[in-house]
Amino acid sequence: MFDNKDRTNIQELGEFGLINYLTKNIKIAQPSTIKGVGDDAAVLDFAGKKTLISTDMLLEGIHFDLAYTPLKHLGYKAIQVNLSDIYAMNGTASQVTVSIGISSKFPLEAVEELYQGIYLACEKYNVDLVGGDTSSSKQGLVISVTSIGYADEKDVVYRNGAQEGDLICVSGDLGGAYTGLQLLEREKMIFLENPNIQPDLEGKDYIVERQLKPEARRDVIDLLKEIDVKPTAMIDVSDGLASEVLHICKQSGKGCNLYEEKIPLDPMTFETAREFNLDPTVCALSGGEDYELLFTVKQADYDKIKFKMDISIIGYITEPSAGCNLITKSGTVHELKAQGWNAFPQTP
Repeated sequence: MFDNKDRTNIQELGEFGLINYLTKNIKIAQPSTIKGVGDDAAVLDFAGKKTLISTDMLLEGIHFDLAYTPLKHLGYKAIQVNLSDIYAMNGTASQVTVSIGISSKFPLEAVEELYQGIYLACEKYNVDLVGGDTSSSKQGLVISVTSIGYADEKDVVYRNGAQEGDLICVSGDLGGAYTGLQLLEREKMIFLENPNIQPDLEGKDYIVERQLKPEARRDVIDLLKEIDVKPTAMIDVSDGLASEVLHICKQSGKGCNLYEEKIPLDPMTFETAREFNLDPTVCALSGGEDYELLFTVKQADYDKIKFKMDISIIGYITEPSAGCNLITKSGTVHELKAQGWNAFPQTP
């Protein structure tokens, strides 16, 4: 990772020295940040807005593999996956806290690279880093991010508001992060067998970036406000399209019809899935980590969104007795099932 001559042991700085080193250049951008890093707690003032808070944890060997994940990308992704939860509530993300557990194998330069990605994401999305914690870890790198945001009460969108007849919409395209992961895993195995062979990722930039450097869809929230559309329910696509649709249906007490031919797939995702003998539709339904926004809207809003290039209408909400169904390209009806990410897989 780093040559020994360029390596600075974190022990030389100590915990508080490390914190000072990483936070010395923080600049506050949000008016709601009264006090950021440097005291026992951050002080925020949202002036009557509803506060939104979400937390995610990323564990080395579970959520990421440092064999092919650059630390700068990892820092960037750690922020993005958290901001996505705030946008999925139709809110504005404003602050984050970042806590890390690091083992002695990481020099200061590695931690600095991780934080370069964190600061880049914060700057791009106009979010303040206002606190966190550092600790030693014997299990590898641990990253925990809490995202904080706000919204007017009338604007907050939950998962449980979908109604019969509502249109099911999704932003962007799906399955790219999963096929990118398959590609990275394949190249890792080839490298382990023969370290002289360089990774072959040529022409696959898009799906690799979908896995390593996702982008939270703040732009979709801005677009919906611009065209005066408030979703009736919304969730971000982190665990796979099928899982997220089922979450909305369960919490709303409704069923759905989802159309395979309407699910947006990038050509590179489609081609790469075929190369791995995978069904592209299954990659979209169950792959996860796309961090697109899945939402339902009233049929009356159809004309407002039908020509928006980055939004696809992929089905509609039905009465609960109809169940949750996937209608294939051939017209057959299958029960929609979630086969995506499992946070607690069974161990032998």
